[in-house]
Amino acid sequence: MMQCGWSLMGPLRWLHYVNKEVKVRAGKGEEHRGWLLSVDPVSASVVLVSFGEAVAVRVVMGHAVEAVEVLRAADDETAKRLWSVFLPPPSPSLDPKELRQRRDAVRRWLQENRIPVEEEGEELKVAGVLTIAAPYSAQDCRSSNQIILDRIQRLIGIQDYTNQRLPL
Repeated sequence: MMQCGWSLMGPLRWLHYVNKEVKVRAGKGEEHRGWLLSVDPVSASVVLVSFGEAVAVRVVMGHAVEAVEVLRAADDETAKRLWSVFLPPPSPSLDPKELRQRRDAVRRWLQENRIPVEEEGEELKVAGVLTIAAPYSAQDCRSSNQIILDRIQRLIGIQDYTNQRLPL
């Protein structure tokens, strides 16, 4: 059991607790149990994940942590399950021909909607500030401009909101 001074331990010591089932004692007699997924290096806050009927994620603020006790280490299956909580679902694998058709369909659809787009290798570059990688869905968009990212993701995902589909 780790007594007071949680926030002073630092990242190297906190790593000992990651992927372990822990009991966290916090202020006002609170106690939290779960699998410790991560510790924020700035605030010392802990991210706990619990598996039940649904996955629950709880953040215990670092300043409130009084003690952390390791109950057990995760086996391989639990560790994979723990990290998969935050991963996007695997996208269906498409063969190169299907990927090319999908890329061409997205490019044509954006052009028809008067959005400047060009191909850069296997990626699409939209208005010079957004990149769409394979398999060319809304979650494959990357941009540092959050407004443009949101708008293009909504446009690409329009088939989820209407009956309009990208022509493939």
